[in-house]
Amino acid sequence: MKAQKAMNIMSESQIRALLQGKRLPEDARVIMSGNQAVPWHLLKLVDETLPTYRLSGLNAPQGLPRRDGVTYETSFVGAGMRGSARLVYIPARLSMVPILFGTTRKPEVLLVHTSTPRSGKVSLGIEVNILPAAIEACRKGGGLIIAQMNKQMPYTFGDGEYDLDIFDAILEVDEPLPTPPARTGQAPDAADSAAKIGERVSSRVHNGATMQLGIGEVPDAVLQGLTGLKNLGVWSEMFSDGVLSLLKAGALDPDRKIISSFAFGSEELYRWMDGNDQIRMLRTETTNAPTEISKQPGMTSVNTALQVDLFAQANASRINARIFSGFGGQTDFIVGALHAPGGQAIMALRSWHPKAQVSTIVPILREPTTSFQPTAVITEQGTAEILGYDEKRQAAMLIEHAAHPNAREFLWYEARKLGLT
Repeated sequence: MKAQKAMNIMSESQIRALLQGKRLPEDARVIMSGNQAVPWHLLKLVDETLPTYRLSGLNAPQGLPRRDGVTYETSFVGAGMRGSARLVYIPARLSMVPILFGTTRKPEVLLVHTSTPRSGKVSLGIEVNILPAAIEACRKGGGLIIAQMNKQMPYTFGDGEYDLDIFDAILEVDEPLPTPPARTGQAPDAADSAAKIGERVSSRVHNGATMQLGIGEVPDAVLQGLTGLKNLGVWSEMFSDGVLSLLKAGALDPDRKIISSFAFGSEELYRWMDGNDQIRMLRTETTNAPTEISKQPGMTSVNTALQVDLFAQANASRINARIFSGFGGQTDFIVGALHAPGGQAIMALRSWHPKAQVSTIVPILREPTTSFQPTAVITEQGTAEILGYDEKRQAAMLIEHAAHPNAREFLWYEARKLGLT
């Protein structure tokens, strides 16, 4: 009983009473662990207790409360908020989001998903990200911090370790974490194009380089080409099972910590992360700081986009002027990688959009720019070198080496109109 009191373990009814007794303002801002670490039980309690509130989280998955009275706020839109009429999008690079909690987006309630205690502390596990800044702002403002303590959340070291007494309430659960769905029904040409892109990207990476990779077909294909290298490092805002592949292949430098801010992967990945001293899960202000990224040897940032234009501007955020995702960490890592010793920033994408049946290389963006001027743009067609070339040479490289053959005649015509020939 003493241990429970020290940890502020509460039942669902007690947490409801805590929320009611706090006398929160109308439309209280509720910040939650995002990505694949949403504390669903706590979110349900909040939704049952508060008639109106603002729900804030990064890349939130499907399953969020969708009703009148709930407004979504985010700087990176996930499937759970995408397309909602109640969405409030706050443009911000990921490294800048933590600043908002102390200025324009102060939290009244914070819901986090943690591990069980070890040596008197719990860990934020697979999702550290912007949460340390949110915790600090919530404590300073006198808000509520409530933890969903899960026996199956891995304990990770770094900036996400906290003493138990910072939590106003803890709800105990024991349930698996989400894992990526199996890829099914993939067209052979789609797999082939991803493999070609992956081969071209990985051929530019050398022993001892530092990698930033996400999750998906292209990053997975890139990783396949890296398994023959040695002494690689990882400095990334997130990682998935590809890191395990590099580890098993002996490609990782055993003397370098794996630095990240959040993770999403298989049960095997989560078991490997649990108590692993080689991994450091750090706050976004560190992982995404261009100054820190630029210190990493051979820093290689691999990102993707919806479109790239002939001025090497990339749109990775909007479709028909409507927000689809956000800046995320793309601009942070592109700038950091370009300033790193031996660094490079790669924009990797297919040359043709299979569903829309349009070229992804366009004359000039009609959407707001997410990022610009990478080292190179790589598609299944080839590699367009960008950095250090004049604008006419850049446009020619994009048309001849990155664009789909079906789009080249049109792109040349538009390039002449834009003064790029």
